[in-house]
Formats: sequence, C-alpha cells, structure tokens
Amino acid sequence: MSPRPVRPRSYLIPLALSIGCLPWLILGLVVLVAAFRGAGEQHGEHVALIRINGLITAGSSGSSLFDGNVSGSEDVVEQLEKARESSSVKAVVIRINSPGGSPAGSEEIYRAIRRVRNSGKVVYASMGDVAASGGYYIAAPCNKIYSDASTITGSIGVIFETADLSSLFKKIGMNPETIKSGKYKDIGSPNRPLTSEERKLLQGIVDDTYATFVRAVSDGRKMSIVDVKKIADGRVFTGAQARKIKLVDEIGGQYETVRAAAVAGGIKGKPKVVEYRKAGWLESVLGGSGARAADEALRRELADRLLRGGQSQTLPR
Repeated sequence: MSPRPVRPRSYLIPLALSIGCLPWLILGLVVLVAAFRGAGEQHGEHVALIRINGLITAGSSGSSLFDGNVSGSEDVVEQLEKARESSSVKAVVIRINSPGGSPAGSEEIYRAIRRVRNSGKVVYASMGDVAASGGYYIAAPCNKIYSDASTITGSIGVIFETADLSSLFKKIGMNPETIKSGKYKDIGSPNRPLTSEERKLLQGIVDDTYATFVRAVSDGRKMSIVDVKKIADGRVFTGAQARKIKLVDEIGGQYETVRAAAVAGGIKGKPKVVEYRKAGWLESVLGGSGARAADEALRRELADRLLRGGQSQTLPR
C-alpha cells in the first residue's frame, strides 16, 4: 500500500503570501504617515538655498537636448516667493552656475530677488564655475556676492545674431520665397541680407535691453551708470578680477556664503540649510518632507531585499 501524499494545509498559502507582502504594506503605511507629517512639518529657522543651473529661460525649469540644464524663471520666482513668505526663512542663498540666457527670464528673477530683499530678508549670491551675462544679472540685486577666485563672471552686454544664407542657397540652386503681411515681418530671415533700416531697428532693441541690464547692475551694486558702462562691454572676468572692480564682494564658495548669510539673517550657531527646488512627482503628491521620508523607507526596503539575495518568502511545509 503506497503512502498517502502529504498535501499542504490550505491556510498556509495565504499566510505565506501575507508574510511576503508585509514589508510592502509597512512601506505603504510609512508613505501615508510621512505625507501627513510632511504636510505640517516646520523646518525651523533656516537658510533657503535656491540653485540656478544652466541656461536661464522665461518659462519652466527642466532640461534641453542641446543646452543641458535649464532654469526657468517661473519656477525660480515661485521658490523665491515661498522663501519670502516663510517666517522660518532668515536668509536666502542663490547658487548660480549659469552662462546666462533670456533677458526676460533674468529680469523676472531679478525683480523677485528685489521683493525678497524688500521684505527685510538678506539674499546672498554664490557663484560657481560661471555666472556670466544673465547669470550676473540675477546676482546684481543680492546683498552680497561671493565667488571663487577662478569663477568666470561679467559679460555684461546683449547680443543678437542672425545669418544671411542667401549666397549658399544660390549655390545649391535653392530659391526661397517669402509671403509676408508687413515690411519687417521677415526681419532676420536667412533668405536675404539685412537692410540698413532693419539693422537700425534691431540695434535699437539691443541698445534698449542693454540699458535695462546696465541700470540693473547700477542699482544692485550701487555704482554709477558711467562706472558700469566702463566694464559693461561684454568682457568676462575671473572672480578675483571682478572683486577688484566691485562686481563681487568676497572670495568664497557656497559654504562661506551660507554661513555669512546665516549670520546676517540672525541665525546663531551652525545654520540649517533647506534647498528650495522644483518638486518632482512624488514631492507633488506627498510634499517635500513626506517624499524624502518615503524615499528613505523605500531605499531601506530595497537594500534589505538585496541583502537577502532578492528572494521572496518561501512557503512553509
């Protein structure tokens, strides 16, 4: 008589599945708790750190296929407004690593920094590898500007470029045609050279934008228009050179800038630094603190599973 086969008890399978799912259930609870905690969490007195990396645009931050990081004025202004409205923010540090970009975007950020200053809070600029053109524009209104000795800055000026490709088109047998509603609608078209009238119009736009830039530097740095124009011819400077001509106040990096801003803002001891940035999808759902807590919990759970060799719970016999 053959032995009777042993069948697993029916209640053991769901029990094993429950045990296997337990870590993920715990993680879900952590996420929910973190969301509620993050929504009401206060950072206490701190220095707000806002980064401006890459090309400055009058839009949203992100990344570009050709230009890399993009700092959009919409997001930067929103971060500055949050810092201005928060009673916990005692000082703001703008960390700049940008060659410039949109004059309109730079101007919007400039005005937002002025609003923060007008609210009674100190705003310090910290320059990284480069803070030129529009990158310097947004540093100008800050209470103080710090840079490394080798930082590339300056480039105070405006440029507009176009290309006349009509000779090339002729060589390759291409004959573009343009239908327009007005005399200047195709100004800057590569199909033909600029006329003297068009050149004058474009030069007027450049000159007007340049005057706004020079005035912003003059107001921010407490320099006369005449003195600014002496160095506002598009040339670049190292941080050390910029300090000698009063475009930079101190030589130092982000560390020194944060501590100086904290002292100016009345923070005693080691300052707490909170980075204000565009929220990711998880932060949008949970809030900044909740997202960080959930992220940490997820990392711990994944690390624990890797240490176990990625094996799931085995069925008891």
